[in-house]
Amino acid sequence: MARIDKLRDFLAADPGDSFTRYAIGLEYGKDENFPKAIRALEELRELDPDYVPLYYILAGYYREMGDIANAETIYREGITKAEAANDLHALSELQSALDEL
Repeated sequence: MARIDKLRDFLAADPGDSFTRYAIGLEYGKDENFPKAIRALEELRELDPDYVPLYYILAGYYREMGDIANAETIYREGITKAEAANDLHALSELQSALDEL
């Protein structure tokens, strides 16, 4: 069974598991299937907007697709979420990525 299939099974067993949704997005991204990766992470963003790790990856996928406006929006939103969570590591990564954009 492919890794993505296992992850989908995990998600079916626990639809509220943010980490599994995040892992699905990463798996699609690893295969450079950015539309599916973005869709998975946008679903996570809708269901769990405080899941800080998704913002850096999601913005990066938008960047890979050439959608700089959405990448910038997501980086900025992630910065706000990281500040609220006092996640200084994520905040630094998101700010650096935004500065490079």
